[in-house]
Amino acid sequence: MYARLARFEGSDVSKLDEQIEELRKQLAAARSGDLPADAPAEARTLMESISRFVELVDRETGASIGIAFTETEEDMRRADDALNAMSPPEGSGMRRTGVEIYEVALDESFR
Repeated sequence: MYARLARFEGSDVSKLDEQIEELRKQLAAARSGDLPADAPAEARTLMESISRFVELVDRETGASIGIAFTETEEDMRRADDALNAMSPPEGSGMRRTGVEIYEVALDESFR
């Protein structure tokens, strides 16, 4: 399993809930395979390659970390290319400040 961590800064903290809800809707559409006909090719690539997604937010600063998980290294390469082609939402003030890719060496649940 692989994980891609993307760091973002500059989100308007007053709009975090709206941004989270929009992301939730997009992920639900991707998960159900119900992407709009005009969805970008990158969205379809992500739907096919990402197995899990986690978003961490700092409500005081507007910083966030998006973590995309894939089952294979090849899927991670495809997802990374697609995500690099996408930009933070226009007018959000958000900017991507870093991207790192890791192999998941351990993933344990305690409950």
